Amino acid sequence: MTRLLDDSALARSSVVANCTMNRERSLSGSNGYGRELGIDVMAEMSARARASTPVRWLDLCCGSGRAPVEAARLLTDRGPAGQVEIIGLDLVDHFVPGPLPAMVRLISGSVTEWVPGGRFDLITCVHGLHYVGDKLDALSRVASWLTGDGLFAANFDARSIRRADGAPAGRRLTAELRAQGFAYDSARHRISRRGNGQVRLPYRYLGADDQAGPNYTGQPAVNSLYAPLP
Repeated sequence: MTRLLDDSALARSSVVANCTMNRERSLSGSNGYGRELGIDVMAEMSARARASTPVRWLDLCCGSGRAPVEAARLLTDRGPAGQVEIIGLDLVDHFVPGPLPAMVRLISGSVTEWVPGGRFDLITCVHGLHYVGDKLDALSRVASWLTGDGLFAANFDARSIRRADGAPAGRRLTAELRAQGFAYDSARHRISRRGNGQVRLPYRYLGADDQAGPNYTGQPAVNSLYAPLP
């Protein structure tokens, strides 16, 4: 029988604690955000900054926060960026040392518990959802944090969503995600959404399995088990 963990126990799991996938990830390059998520973070940010409108980026599971800091420095080099705010959130508070650019805040917290102050124009999560327990709740929360035309982009493995018997939730899940406004690319394991919304997915979270083994990345990951609601 699968041993299921609640969020508190999952945070102490060796699989989550030893995850190093994002600790030093750069904004660009061979393992950068563009390659992993298929979006240009700087283009999304710069277009709004040039229009002199406030722009907010939330980077979930940001690791050391290297990418948010790089983005802030690039934006500063390109001109005034006083209306830009960048927040990096990670479960572990081992962030880059030294003084941060004024527009950057790095916060220690859980995706499933942290409550933001306001909405975001861009929300990213590079390979972080693999280690979250209630992944569907995280997706629902993120949808409510977007601005009206905000963009969410993340790596997501639909096979990590399992029924109580351990079998993958399958096509019903991906159909429901799309019906709720998400786009899912199964070949590239990416999920995205444009625009704020209230998401209600018909599943009840049962717990997390941290002994699921490697996922498509080759790294040990966490499966999330659910019971379907009638």
